[in-house]
Formats: sequence, structure tokens, C-alpha cells
Amino acid sequence: MLSEKQIKEIREHLEKAQNPLFYYDNDADGLCSFLILRRFFGRGKGVAIRSYPELSKEYARRARELGADYVFVLDKPLMSQKFVDEIIGQGIPLIWIDHHDMKETESINGDGLHVYNSAKTGGEPVSYLACKIAESRDDLWIALMGCISDHYMPDFASDFAKESPELWNKKAKKPFDALFETEIGKVAMALNFGLMDSTTHIVQLQNYLIKCRNPRDVLAENDENRNFREKYYEVKKKYESFVSKAEENTDGNMIFFEYAGDLSISSEIANAIYHKYPKKYAVVAYKKGNVSNLSIRGKGVRKMLENALKKVEGHGGGHEDAVGARINVSDLERFKEAFEEEMK
Repeated sequence: MLSEKQIKEIREHLEKAQNPLFYYDNDADGLCSFLILRRFFGRGKGVAIRSYPELSKEYARRARELGADYVFVLDKPLMSQKFVDEIIGQGIPLIWIDHHDMKETESINGDGLHVYNSAKTGGEPVSYLACKIAESRDDLWIALMGCISDHYMPDFASDFAKESPELWNKKAKKPFDALFETEIGKVAMALNFGLMDSTTHIVQLQNYLIKCRNPRDVLAENDENRNFREKYYEVKKKYESFVSKAEENTDGNMIFFEYAGDLSISSEIANAIYHKYPKKYAVVAYKKGNVSNLSIRGKGVRKMLENALKKVEGHGGGHEDAVGARINVSDLERFKEAFEEEMK
């Protein structure tokens, strides 16, 4: 958890900002973090980050185009030094709030860059940190969605369960139980899928969510969220099909599934597989061109990934039991063998 001093500093930055720009990682934790801060302070625009693995220099032009006087980066584990230089070069303070333990973070620097990271003091998701910063009880449901999507059960989950029992499941003790077995989890999944839409539709989604008063509003049938609902149901259908295919081979201690196409949802597929088979390792590879994006879930996979990556060219990282990586498709079989060695 961030210290009270750090939280106070972030609040002061937010209060000074008259036209802030929030860059957030392209998932539910990132989106929910932005929503909480935007709804509480009432100012700013949001930009979903789609560059991988880092926030690239190209995104800096949005700050200039939108006349930002402050930039906040939420839930992005890696940031390009060139992006930092571009933002600070415009005379804009840069506030980086994250929870990933990445060695590369230590090399990023610049006058005007302020880094707040909970990795070494609890590792709480940024949506949880945003909730503490804003101190807005009305937005606990938003923070809860971000947390359970990022495999974290917040201490206020019990409060939500009491206030909205119809959206909860009293048997939900683990984060993925909440994500896959509750109504609030269904809405959180919908946000992840909605972020796979066009930039125009994501901006529409942001504007709609800023006005939502409770979880029921998110998927309520109305014209304002029509594009979002259509994208959600489209992706959901494909996602369920991929999960079914992945389950065709559940022998052994690892479920290895690879696929290609125009939909990158390896993280969501891996989460679902790991929830259903918690004693196994889930490795999902999304292949696009010569590159394969990996999402891996299982006990202690971060260290296993570090060792496996020594056998192939690639990079990756993440949390202790949930990681992501990028390698060449030609190295996929070799990586699989290296990971199997780590399992032993």
C-alpha cells in the first residue's frame, strides 16, 4: 500500500491539475482506476494504452493535442524514456501510479516525473490505490471490479457483499471466484471485452461509465451503451469458444493452448482456465505474425517465466502467480519445453 504521505501528494497533484490527461493500461484495472479519479475530481480525459510492452513515445502527442497541464499514467508497468522526455519536454508534470515489480522501472527518470508504486509494500492494484486516493465510497463497486480483474480481493469486498448481495456470491473467497461466479464479476469481464473496441467506441464507453451510478447501469439496455454491449457479446461468444477448445486437452499439470486470429484475449482465456483448474498451470499463446503473446497462470509462475526466458529470445513479467510474455512464434515449442522443465 502507498503511504499516507504518497496518497496526499497524489491528491495534491490532482487538485492542481485543471486539464489532466489519464493514460491507463488497456484492461479493467486500468479503466476502473481512471474512472474513480475522473469521477471524483471531475476533470480530465482518458486514453487507453494499447502499445506493448511499454507506453511508447507516440502517445505523447495526445497530451499536446488535448492541451494537458498534467499527465497521469495508471497501471502501466513499463514506460519508454522517450515518452517521459516528450511529456516533460512540454513542461507537463508526469505522475506514474503502478503496482508491478519491474526492474526496468528503476532506469526511467526525469525532472517532473513522480513515481508511486505499491509493488514492494503490498502490490495492491491501481484501482485499489485510486479508491484510497479519492476516498469515494460511492465508487467502491468500480474499484472492486478493477481489483478482482487483477486477481486481488480487496478488504472492502465484504462491505459490497452486504450492500449488494444480489450482485455477489457468499461462496466467493478468492478473486477469480468473484470474477467468474458473481454478477459484479460479469460486469468487470464486460469492461475488459469492451476495451477491445475502436478508439471512438472506447471514448464513448468512458463517457457513459463516468455517468453510471451503480453496476446495473453498465449493461442496461439503452442507446448510449449500445456499441459497448454489442462488442461485449461479440467477444464473449469467441472467448467462450476458445475456452472450450483449451479444455479439450487437460491431461498433465499444464494446459497449453495456442491460437491465432484478430482477437488478443490470451489473458482472459488463461484466467478462465486457471479458475477451472487451479492445481494446473495455464499457458495461453496468441500468435500474430512472427510474434506470440503469452499469458501464464499458476503457483509461482513469475520465477518460472524468468528461467524459461533464458532459453529463448523474449521478455515478460508480472505478478507472482500471473505473468505475460512476448516471444517469437518460432521459439514457442522451445519455450514450452523450458517451462515444462521448470514445472519439475
